[in-house]
Amino acid sequence: MIGCGYLGAVHAAAMASLGHNVVGVDKDPVKVDRLAGGEAPFFEPGLEELLERGAVSGSLEFTTDLGRVAGAKIHFVCVGTPQAASGLGADLAALDGAVDSLIPFLSPGNVVVGKSTAPVGTARRLAGALPAGVALVWNPEFLREGSAVADTLRPDRIVYGVADSGEPRGAAELDSVYGSILEAGVPRLAMSYESAELVKTAANSYLAVRVSFINAVSDLADASGADVLDVAAALRLDPRIGSRFLNPGLGFGGGCLPKDLRALAARADELEAPLTADLLRVADCVNEARIGRVAALAAAGLGGSLDGRRVALLGLAFKPLSDDVRNSPAVRLAAALAGAGARVVATDPVAVGAARPGLEFAVGVREAVAGAELLVLATEWPQYRELDPAEVAGWTAARVIVDARCVLDRAVWAAAGWTVLAPGRPSPDPRRLS
Repeated sequence: MIGCGYLGAVHAAAMASLGHNVVGVDKDPVKVDRLAGGEAPFFEPGLEELLERGAVSGSLEFTTDLGRVAGAKIHFVCVGTPQAASGLGADLAALDGAVDSLIPFLSPGNVVVGKSTAPVGTARRLAGALPAGVALVWNPEFLREGSAVADTLRPDRIVYGVADSGEPRGAAELDSVYGSILEAGVPRLAMSYESAELVKTAANSYLAVRVSFINAVSDLADASGADVLDVAAALRLDPRIGSRFLNPGLGFGGGCLPKDLRALAARADELEAPLTADLLRVADCVNEARIGRVAALAAAGLGGSLDGRRVALLGLAFKPLSDDVRNSPAVRLAAALAGAGARVVATDPVAVGAARPGLEFAVGVREAVAGAELLVLATEWPQYRELDPAEVAGWTAARVIVDARCVLDRAVWAAAGWTVLAPGRPSPDPRRLS
């Protein structure tokens, strides 16, 4: 495994658990030491158990020495492709560098497997740089933070991007790696490099568009007096639409959806597909606007001004079961509230240490909400959804909460004397907001 960040570490541990001998290579010695000691450098349920098992069995090794890959038959490239600093496209410097560094250690019959997310056209370019007799297979990942181990070991599909039709080079070797997964009946699709690359970016972009669509409906609900949760409930029952990614609220974030949406828009521009680019950009704009919408709702909950008011923010990670604060809507909302003059005290079950500085942090809910004039539920952790509103009322200075994720039982909280505000939901009696 070349690159032991989120993708590489999970994939390395999962492949070792399937009985393979795995060497994970990364430039960061601190990360390597932690992984080698069975400690995950990020929060991911189930990962540390696999790391410990691999270390004990001797099937899993982590190192900074790229030379340790010599003799390996299959080389997975798992480095990051973040948004470029100078634009919306993907920064491929780490990917190109990893492949260049790997070439001296490759032998005829080896297979290089690209798992990094890359713009369509990248794989064919990289394949042309490999030595004769070395095959490239593009094998996109579909991991979700919080369930990445299960997604690796029990995926809903496996995709191979290959150079040739028929029985492509490298496919049989990769089949042997995924043997037990394929035997369990997981669909395996072989297609061109370009199609495999587009599968990944299209999947994330489509999910992002769905989130932005229901949030656009949320804006219409605010303008018309409708309830977005009623609308979403009816949409989910339509078999043509389905239930996933129709949760209105604060929008999407994390290390994948925002940058993949923007990268696909940038690539669409390059391929002269302007309508596709426009569609993706509008979805991005809708998502970006969520922070201001919820910040305005918070100000309304405090009579129109946040200046000098104590606000408790519940959640910092971009989603539950993760400590990832990259592009986190919760962190961005905290900054917006603080920028409007609020004194923001934030808490999260696992992400407090990883969050950016400049805000006050509390270890737990009680400490965060003590004396708060307004609560904001920003990440839908189960423990926040299950809070006892009567108990929480005893810790705060006022009973007003902004449910930025539209997940609280409004009737239960209202029965405990709370005013519950949520985007896309009819506001309670405005006299209770003064």
